[in-house]
Amino acid sequence: QVQLVESGGGLVQPGGSLRLSCAASGSTIRLTTMGWYRQAPGKQRELVALITSGGSTRYADSVKGRFGISRDDSKNTVYLQMNSLKSEDTAVYSCYHSRYNYWGQGTQVTVSS
Repeated sequence: QVQLVESGGGLVQPGGSLRLSCAASGSTIRLTTMGWYRQAPGKQRELVALITSGGSTRYADSVKGRFGISRDDSKNTVYLQMNSLKSEDTAVYSCYHSRYNYWGQGTQVTVSS
C-alpha cells in the first residue's frame, strides 16, 4: 500500500519561505508523474504543481515564479519550495501520486502576520 508523508509545513509571515517534502513508501515514484495539491478552508482541492518522470514541470498561475517543484527518485521524495508566500497560500498541502491516483494526508501551511 502506498504511503505519502508530507512534512515542512508551519506558520510563516507574508514574504517568507517554506520547503515541503513528500516521502513515499510502499511504491516507487520512478516513471510516475508526481504533484502537489492544496485545499484552503471552504475551497475545493486545487492543483499547485506537477512534475513528470522526466522532470518537466507545470504550475498553477497563482504560484508561477514563486514555487518550485522538484524530485529525487533515489530518495523516493518530492519537494515543493515555496517563496514569497502570501496569505492566499494558506492551505493544507498534499502530495499526489499519479499512478495510484492517491493523495497524502497533507501538511498545514499558514501565512499570517
